[in-house]
Amino acid sequence: MNETGFLPLAIAVLTVSDTRTEADDASGRTLVERLTAAGHRLVDRTLVPDDIYRIRAVVSGWIADPEVAVVLVTGGTGMTGRDSTPEAVRPLLDKEIPGFGELFRMLSWEEIGPSTLQSRTLAGLANATFIFCLPGSTGACRTGWDRILQPQLDARTRPCNFVELLPRLRER
Repeated sequence: MNETGFLPLAIAVLTVSDTRTEADDASGRTLVERLTAAGHRLVDRTLVPDDIYRIRAVVSGWIADPEVAVVLVTGGTGMTGRDSTPEAVRPLLDKEIPGFGELFRMLSWEEIGPSTLQSRTLAGLANATFIFCLPGSTGACRTGWDRILQPQLDARTRPCNFVELLPRLRER
């Protein structure tokens, strides 16, 4: 931590989409802008189609990289036949953080009402790496970052935050 108590984290961003390119990926760009504005460091950013094994391969690589503390995934959390982010990521998790999805849907209710039921937002831990899977809309990424992730990825947030858990995640 620096003198202000803030600990910059190394964060990777994955966009899951069959239709977007890096040039028009507003959701991924929103996450990158917000995490860097908060003082964190982007270590990697990529985009893959909605394919379980391609998603899993990218996330697995970041989980195995000791430099990556947080993985943010946007897209593929809906209910269509191609939406497969939860199915790709869930088997990789050592522990789920069920409260993330519950809180996200509660906050999203304020913005989109009962349509929030269509989000299968997911979060968990794998190899001491936090993984957060958000919907693919820019609004959902703003809600997830601004109202949940930004404060929880800041060591100054009280009474507790995810950052203070980092030194203890590898305990056995």
